[in-house]
Amino acid sequence: MSAIEACRTEAIGGHVAACTKCNHQHIAYNSSKNRHCPKCQGPAARDWMAARAEDLLPVEYFHAVFTLPAEIARIALWNKRAVYSLLFKASAETVMTIAADPKRLGARVGMTSVLHTWGSALTHHPHIHMIVPGGGLSKDARWIACKPGFFLHVRVLSRLFRRLFIEGLMALYRAGQLAFFGDLKGLTDAKAFTAYLAPLRKVEWVVYAKPPFVGPEQVLACLSRYTHRVAISNSRLVSADADTVAFRWKDYRMKNGDRQKTMLLATQEFIRRFLIHVLPDRLHRIRHYGLLASAARKSNIAKIRTLLGEQAAQLDDAPAAEITPLTLREPCPDCGGPMRIIEIFRRGQKPTTRAPPRNQAA
Repeated sequence: MSAIEACRTEAIGGHVAACTKCNHQHIAYNSSKNRHCPKCQGPAARDWMAARAEDLLPVEYFHAVFTLPAEIARIALWNKRAVYSLLFKASAETVMTIAADPKRLGARVGMTSVLHTWGSALTHHPHIHMIVPGGGLSKDARWIACKPGFFLHVRVLSRLFRRLFIEGLMALYRAGQLAFFGDLKGLTDAKAFTAYLAPLRKVEWVVYAKPPFVGPEQVLACLSRYTHRVAISNSRLVSADADTVAFRWKDYRMKNGDRQKTMLLATQEFIRRFLIHVLPDRLHRIRHYGLLASAARKSNIAKIRTLLGEQAAQLDDAPAAEITPLTLREPCPDCGGPMRIIEIFRRGQKPTTRAPPRNQAA
């Protein structure tokens, strides 16, 4: 919370930028670069997407969502690192196992998985967004494409996901890696824990498949919406003071009519809900599996492009524009010219150059 409060304020320093073409100057304060800060995610998402753009394949892409039941989410709230990691592993293993089945696709596939832990009202709702290319490599290194508009059966995915996750959760329990508090404290007893999970073995777990994307641009747009999103963005805030916070949320239970509503919470309750979604240190919320696993991603993508007959991109022989450490990526807001840093001031210091602060509320 301290990082979010100090982000882009004089508390953590900044720099003075000047246009090389006109007289425009402004002060830009440093970003906290905290991954839970709403202000910091735009630049981080753009940089991440620029790196991922070269990995896109000329095939259909599919979007699947794996959601934990509310009963499991209650356990996850006190065991984030263990249960969220299991959620990643079980969902990825589910897709790779079903896709490898000769009766289904019969191929090794790859995927990018992104963890979200919130619902629109800031409630605890852990789920994985998974983006999967529509095809994979066979055992004899051929490209096998899925049927147009269809990847894998959702019900088959759901049932294997349920089995793999419950088995993994039982393994965590036996290894003593789960802790229980409050009204769940009784689950420390093995029989009680087994009884708690028993009904979940019989209900359908929610695995949702969205329509396939129509092109690489849509894939990138979707990824940029999901990869660096935080529990709530500044744009959803309606009002805030010391006592209450009002924000817009979407009621997905409504089938008809306007789903957009405004929720008013006590400030302390709003902060409590936001902090539910702070992840443990070094827990990665974006992970790649199968063909897209980092170790072999580049070689696998090159192999697939060759199999698909895609022509290699021609390198641009034109000299690149000179970029120095003092040249900024954002152009001048007045004339569009390049901006250059003319002064840097540290934490607790004030700039000696007189200039107005840059608008950094977005």
